[in-house]
Amino acid sequence: MSPLNRPVFGGTIGNLKQITTFDQRNESVTLDAMTNLLTGGNVDLNYSPSRTNVNQNVATGFLFNPSYTGGLVLTLTQPLLRNAGIDVTKTFIHIAQNNAIVEEHIFRDRVLTVLATVEQTYWEVVFANENLKVAEAALKAAQELLAGNRAKAKAGVMSIVDVLQAEAAVATRVEQVLVADKTIRDQEDQLRRLLNPAEEDLRQDLRLTPLDQPVVTLEPISLQEAIDIAIEQRPEIVQAKKNMESSDLNTKFAKNQTLPTLSFQGTTGLAGLGGNYPDSVNNNFNGNYYNYGAGLVLSYPLGNRSAWSTYNKRQLEEKNAEASLVSVRQQIIVGVREAVRRVQTDFKRIETTRSARIMAEKQLQAEQERLKVGLSITRFVLEFQRDLATAQGNELRATIDYNKSLSNLARNKATTLDRYNLQLN
Repeated sequence: MSPLNRPVFGGTIGNLKQITTFDQRNESVTLDAMTNLLTGGNVDLNYSPSRTNVNQNVATGFLFNPSYTGGLVLTLTQPLLRNAGIDVTKTFIHIAQNNAIVEEHIFRDRVLTVLATVEQTYWEVVFANENLKVAEAALKAAQELLAGNRAKAKAGVMSIVDVLQAEAAVATRVEQVLVADKTIRDQEDQLRRLLNPAEEDLRQDLRLTPLDQPVVTLEPISLQEAIDIAIEQRPEIVQAKKNMESSDLNTKFAKNQTLPTLSFQGTTGLAGLGGNYPDSVNNNFNGNYYNYGAGLVLSYPLGNRSAWSTYNKRQLEEKNAEASLVSVRQQIIVGVREAVRRVQTDFKRIETTRSARIMAEKQLQAEQERLKVGLSITRFVLEFQRDLATAQGNELRATIDYNKSLSNLARNKATTLDRYNLQLN
């Protein structure tokens, strides 16, 4: 129902005799508020007050002139097929949440990589320091041999050739010490750079003293347990799962977009009329004049090729996401198996290189005793000294590699943070 300001037929007293100007002026204001619903629909509230003024010389059959009208209309629109439902409306929210989780685990993966790099660089610093001790011990042994040869040559019981061989060996050992010392400083700089110091700190000539000693005992390792831990904690698994969830959401949304657009639309409103604005407002809200309506709106593009093409594309993306998850799991399993084998192999290397070092020590000791009684020559002793230094270096390298392998295994299991009781906030 709507209030009328004039009769339905006619707007003048009598019939018009000629073309007459009908001067009507309208002023209106529209206030509109709309909100979306979780179900995919929306609610619109519209208030439109207006003022109408008709030429007094022509129009005489009006109740109010000027007249004030007001219309308050509430409209509800709810899709029933396409874009209908809470799951559809929240699709992109869920995808955004998944993307946020993916980014968090990308960051976590980067942190794990940085920590593993720092840890392994630290063990290289330890190796460089211990290798310097090996080089210094070799130099000391060569110097002692040179001193003994010089004394024997002076006493006339040894040739000058043995002295020259010892001197050459000392020079070689000095070079090895210099190279070993340089390697320490290079590794220290690499470790300091990974710790992200300020430029002023990096400019300073600071020395690093390793405190943690390498592990030389075999830690119990269960291959299946290690694989299970990696599958549970590796950031790549979470990333692949969330990408697969997002692909599934995109597929469901694309399928929904292939449906026709069928919407329910309901309207209800109040109307008012008065000779001034306050009267119009009072009549508007007293409820005497109201209207309502309801209907269905259906539309569907012929063929709808764009929507179907997008849906087919999303299906392929979903299959790719599933395949990616399978591939990531396989890569993790293979990586953990290789990391476990490396740990076991490097520990066995410690045992074998230790045995080789012990044998080298015994051979050198025996050859030194032979040299004392004149049954050997300086060259043989120098060779056994070199072999001992090599064996010591090999044992040290195997020990450091074993500790690096433990770090690599923790990285493959994504337990590096747990090893050092670190948390990401």
